[in-house]
Amino acid sequence: MRSALHRAASRAVRGVRWYVRELTDESAYDRYVAHVREGHPDAAVPSRREFERMRTDRQEADPRQGFRCC
Repeated sequence: MRSALHRAASRAVRGVRWYVRELTDESAYDRYVAHVREGHPDAAVPSRREFERMRTDRQEADPRQGFRCC
């Protein structure tokens, strides 16, 4: 009984974690790394910081990406 309850709780926590990561777009870097490794296996994978910088620069360069006040 205890192990079934533990598995159910673990599954629920994983589900909530996945949902929050998708909602906040925290998983974007993971998807990008998977894309680079699959489509461009010889390319260097940027660090998370470099990825976020590229992403921010792209958003600021394209006015359709949304308004950014600060």
